[in-house]
Amino acid sequence: MTTDSQKKRAALKALDFVENGMTLGLGTGSTAEHFVHALAERVKDDLSLTCVSTSLRTADLAESLGIGICDIDDVSHIDLTVDGADEVDSDLQLIKGGGGALLREKIVAAASDRMVVIVDEGKVVDPLGAFPLPVEVVPFGMKVTAGKLARTFEMYGCPSVDVQLRQLDNGEAFVTDGGHFILDCSCSEISQPKPLAEALSRLPGVVDHGLFIDIASVVIIGRDNEIDILEK
Repeated sequence: MTTDSQKKRAALKALDFVENGMTLGLGTGSTAEHFVHALAERVKDDLSLTCVSTSLRTADLAESLGIGICDIDDVSHIDLTVDGADEVDSDLQLIKGGGGALLREKIVAAASDRMVVIVDEGKVVDPLGAFPLPVEVVPFGMKVTAGKLARTFEMYGCPSVDVQLRQLDNGEAFVTDGGHFILDCSCSEISQPKPLAEALSRLPGVVDHGLFIDIASVVIIGRDNEIDILEK
């Protein structure tokens, strides 16, 4: 079974957590897109939902498939968010943001009663950190912020971090839906994810980062012949 098939297996299992009448947060990325496609088939069969999106990309996809999208400020609460992850550890801590939507993903997930994370087996790691940690920053003073990021990583056990501005194929800076830049921070491992997350959040210029600490409720892992479900 391919990695994409594992993603699809996890996405289909996540439908078991969706109930009629829910307000649902839709994630961003390749695995989340599998979920949106599967959800659209349920909506065609008269599943009634109110949906909010974590990115313009997901909103466009959902609406093209017949799923209406509401502004997050127009809903009173979110019952459930289903989203992917770039890495997940045994404590259900996550690295997200490979698709560039980490800020909106975190806002939607943190506003939800539950977050269900769908991944292929290659995303399960211990410890976190092989995937470069995305940090969303304001463009003003970006180089200053990058230097502070590097020193902060060093303080929390990541002495060889490499901080790089995310760029498009044409060399221009990648710009998030919120108008910010992303600095991808590469290191071999993150041994102290909780204190590092807190320290990064305190840095001026940092809008948010891809460490999702104590947010995920359930992780669905698609494997070749089975599905594993981890819960808090």
